[in-house]
Amino acid sequence: MNVVAFLPTLNAILNGMSACFLCGGYFFIRQKRVTPHKRCMVSAFTTSILFLLSYLVLRYFAGFTRFTGQGWIRPLYFTILISHTLLAAVIVPLALVTLYRAWQGEFSRHTRIARWTLPLWLYVSVTGVVIYFMLY
Repeated sequence: MNVVAFLPTLNAILNGMSACFLCGGYFFIRQKRVTPHKRCMVSAFTTSILFLLSYLVLRYFAGFTRFTGQGWIRPLYFTILISHTLLAAVIVPLALVTLYRAWQGEFSRHTRIARWTLPLWLYVSVTGVVIYFMLY
């Protein structure tokens, strides 16, 4: 089996898992269940890092995949892709700062930035899966 051919599917799975962990983390912190919240957020970060590594390997060995859709789906795809790509670049430092503040026990500062980090990170994770389905 060609491992590189499986990487797009793996990337979609990792993005989907990250989205699930983010939702779980949000759910737990709303219930003031800090330990499961931490576990979910560390898991979301881990799956996102694994996604990034897998994505870089895929791009190194396979290059970029051209979108072949036509009609109304084409501008929709590129709108999603561009917003996903820009926010993916923003989310890396944002997630790192958010996690660092939690790690340092700066919870009021953590909460302030997490209110921005969570929806953006969730958007990037979900649109990653959407892009996969639109491409493949």
